[in-house]
Amino acid sequence: MRLAGQVSSRMMPQQRVAHQRARGAASLEVAAHGLARLAQAAPLRVLFPTPEPGAPLEAAFVNVAGGLAGGDALEARITLRAEAAALVTTPAAEKVYRSLGDVSSIATRIEVAADAVLEYLPQEAILFDGARLSRRMEAEVAPGATLLAAESVVLGRIARGEAWRHGDLSDTWRLRREGRLVWADALALEAAGRDAPFGLDGADSLGTILLCAEDAARHRDLARELTEGAASVVRPGLLLLRFLGTAGGVRLSMASAIRAMRAAALGRPAVLPRLWTC
Repeated sequence: MRLAGQVSSRMMPQQRVAHQRARGAASLEVAAHGLARLAQAAPLRVLFPTPEPGAPLEAAFVNVAGGLAGGDALEARITLRAEAAALVTTPAAEKVYRSLGDVSSIATRIEVAADAVLEYLPQEAILFDGARLSRRMEAEVAPGATLLAAESVVLGRIARGEAWRHGDLSDTWRLRREGRLVWADALALEAAGRDAPFGLDGADSLGTILLCAEDAARHRDLARELTEGAASVVRPGLLLLRFLGTAGGVRLSMASAIRAMRAAALGRPAVLPRLWTC
């Protein structure tokens, strides 16, 4: 017997629980004299470590939430005006937690004006088992400008013995010069297929370093030496270095390549950003 006003749970429609999501954003603009503009919205924050004497402005993008849950989103915009110089990094790896269904997203938009030099060197993203991530990088580089950019991803919490067996990854790059698309790259990977010979063949980490500069071809031999041949000049002024293997091996190889490319292409000290080693 059911009293008036009571409704059987069998009669109630199934509703999806709406979880609270984080939407972080930050916009950084740098001029030749230094910081020109900054806007930020939690949980994304920008900190400014004191640079070494003679070094350019250094900015660290920090996700104060500690990681990305399913459905969370971070959006960063980095603009360098003419003749500006900056190093942008992160203080730690970005953790992407197991998702209940929604995709986490990281979007980065970069604009480098004439004769400006930007180093975009964040640490890796770590996908927990069950994580779903969409990451997108878009860059507009003016003639005479230089961009050294690196991104990598680790598939699973390797130190804990956890493999990335469930989830998916979408990773895209778009590079434009004078409004024209000059390079595009996209990766769509499902965890279930990562061990296939035509997939990653068991590798648990991958990364890319990009040098966009008018004299990029000069550094092709160095790049091939650093990557054991996995580097090429894909078009005039654009040099790519690829990395694939174990998490520790990829991090060490990319760290060595960043040091070498900073010195050779930018005339910077052959060191990593200090936050990489703290």
